[in-house]
Amino acid sequence: MSTLINRLLRPFSSTTATHSFTPDTASGLPANHQIATVAAGCFWGVEHLYRKHFPSDAVLDARVGYIGGDTSNPSYRAVCSGRTGHAEALQMTFDPSKVTYRALLEFFYRMHDPTTLDRQGPDTGSQYRSGIFTHGEEQERVAREVTKQVGEQWWKDGKVVTEIIPAGKWWDAEEYHQLYLDRNPGGYECPSHFLRKFPPLQ
Repeated sequence: MSTLINRLLRPFSSTTATHSFTPDTASGLPANHQIATVAAGCFWGVEHLYRKHFPSDAVLDARVGYIGGDTSNPSYRAVCSGRTGHAEALQMTFDPSKVTYRALLEFFYRMHDPTTLDRQGPDTGSQYRSGIFTHGEEQERVAREVTKQVGEQWWKDGKVVTEIIPAGKWWDAEEYHQLYLDRNPGGYECPSHFLRKFPPLQ
């Protein structure tokens, strides 16, 4: 089955209820845990690559969901329409003593194409935009610094269009989206989601 047909046949749940996820209230996390939120196209592949690359004692949890929109409790079907303003995104709880926020962002810029506006591979629409949703001034500083460096050193041929904005309300995606590619190994993966072999940033 072609990639395009796979994408068009992505499932829609008949259940529209989602819930806001607040990892800070979760139990059993290190006292110094932090949150990172990024958008890089279809969230199935973004979650899958982060979970494969980072050990579970570094990235403690990763949830796919919706952020950056202007409607409450959005469903996957509504977000896919492009009318809610939300991006498909990944929100991670991480231990900064095991992995830095900077390392998470450098990985972000390796695993997708940040030069295509409202698009990743064949997936088009504002819900597939590239974005970093920051939690506090320090994250914003690091995000802007890393973005400037990757624009100068890694993605020289194309203008980085990644938006960097404060994180707003987060909505968990429906449960069947969580760990989707682990549960469905033959499921759709955006062809733009792979690790580029860039040299270390200077």
